[in-house]
Amino acid sequence: GSGKSTLLRLIAGLEPVDSGEIRLGDTLLSGPGRTLAPEQRGIGLVFQDYALFPHLSVLDNVCFGLKGLPRGEQRSRAGAALDRVGLGERASAWPHWLSGGEQQRVALARALVREPEALLLDEPFSGLDAHLKAGVRRDLTQTLRAAGTATLIVTHDAGEALMMADRLVLMEAGRVIQSGTPVDCYQDPVSVAAARLLGEVNVIPVTVEGGVARTPWGPLVAATLEDGPAQLLLRPHDLGLAGGGTPARVIGRGFAGAYSQVEVLLGEQVLQLYLSGPVPSVGEIVSVRADMDRARLAAL
Repeated sequence: GSGKSTLLRLIAGLEPVDSGEIRLGDTLLSGPGRTLAPEQRGIGLVFQDYALFPHLSVLDNVCFGLKGLPRGEQRSRAGAALDRVGLGERASAWPHWLSGGEQQRVALARALVREPEALLLDEPFSGLDAHLKAGVRRDLTQTLRAAGTATLIVTHDAGEALMMADRLVLMEAGRVIQSGTPVDCYQDPVSVAAARLLGEVNVIPVTVEGGVARTPWGPLVAATLEDGPAQLLLRPHDLGLAGGGTPARVIGRGFAGAYSQVEVLLGEQVLQLYLSGPVPSVGEIVSVRADMDRARLAAL
């Protein structure tokens, strides 16, 4: 609901812009009163549902993007595109014979066969079972990097975004709130909203006085914040249990496979911790330590 798919449709030329411009290099694609037709933009689009034609074979689906070329050249280029995505042997198959991951690769081949200057993918893994996603994501990433085509991927899955992106753009309510490398966006969020888009985060009220924030784990430099209330941001894995920390009471716990999720009550604040070691019992008083090197402060 933040406008990600709408942005893709604007770039693809499926919707007109109300204001502003969209350019590809020096070419104006969209502006008030001007919308270059989608087929004239040199941009490939892979829809969320892949939009394969059920009455056409895999090869003919890929050929569809090459209308206007001689039939022989269409089939030659389509076959090469299918080879690039590892589906050359499935050229004669019908779309309904394919798995979700294979259908996605056919849609990708159809988009890449036209040699677009940019490629747009809208929620490319939303139709796949959870156990298939990792392998399909790996194959897709390798294919895209080998193609060398600038690619914009829309996803609401933080893990996908962090693992695939060279550069992230975080959106909320139709506006960009942060952009940068995955590491920068994850470790240095500019706001609580930006932090939450990439995973769980503990938000702890603190007070800033004289450029220093008073936190449950001691003072933290806050040179860029004005005096007054602020927010301390800590990821669940930046908290742990160790002697010399701040006392808290365990109020909940759950097993999540690679780690255990533990909830503690520290003062009046409920915090989440991800622990890989022994898990305390509910009701137990524990000592919570924080990695303050990874802590970040945000204004209210």
